[in-house]
Amino acid sequence: MPMITTRAGDFYPLHLLFKNASLLVDEKTEDLPDDQTISKCLEHLLVKDWFSEPEHAYTALLLEENAPAPAGYKFIPLRALFDEERPYSQKAARAHALLCWRSRTHFCSACGAPLQDDKFETARSCMMCSEQFFPTIAPAVIVLIEKEGSVLLARHSQKNTDVYTCLAGYVEHGESAEEAVAREVKEEVGITIQNIRYITSQSWPFPDQLMLAYKAEYKEGSFHLQADEIDEVKWFTRDNLPSIPKPGSVAHKLIMGLI
Repeated sequence: MPMITTRAGDFYPLHLLFKNASLLVDEKTEDLPDDQTISKCLEHLLVKDWFSEPEHAYTALLLEENAPAPAGYKFIPLRALFDEERPYSQKAARAHALLCWRSRTHFCSACGAPLQDDKFETARSCMMCSEQFFPTIAPAVIVLIEKEGSVLLARHSQKNTDVYTCLAGYVEHGESAEEAVAREVKEEVGITIQNIRYITSQSWPFPDQLMLAYKAEYKEGSFHLQADEIDEVKWFTRDNLPSIPKPGSVAHKLIMGLI
């Protein structure tokens, strides 16, 4: 089914209004906005992009970064929905990922002509050469390494926080997800792991990751940190954990032993 660039006043039942990675909801009930709120945002030129997916019965809008929350509404972090698992959480994740993709998919990489929404697919098509461009998904692995009742957590140099989390990285061409797990661990901290086990997956639309979660056991080796990636790595027991990622992320579930 195609995406439809919605005309003003032609909206679907779920109204998903985003500003950056936050979603607009009612201040008291945290319900989604109504048609009137959408219309006002469009009327005041506060919307950068919008589209609908009839198959999923929602309209998604991306607000300007300086757009204020309308009276009676507030913005909540999109990632908070993953912990609460609201009825619209999955559609919100999809809509945000598609808005991010649309924001960087304006021109054909083959001939440079403008792109438009495809008439038949969830895609954008070139007006000149008919090349199609589909939404991208970046597969990434995340792994919790265990040893004698302890878990290995790292503080990443690029995050600039005191949060400790699992090791993670993108899957490269030509390798399996399990090979990516072993490679990322070896590259980032220098140790070898064994008994790599797939646990679960999670859509992480910031902007387009699919997180593949694993557990593994320490095998051998001493720590040699990749300086541009890892500041510190330590073993922790679950009754003495440092600051870790917030609920809603698959990293939190792995570390807390919830999966």
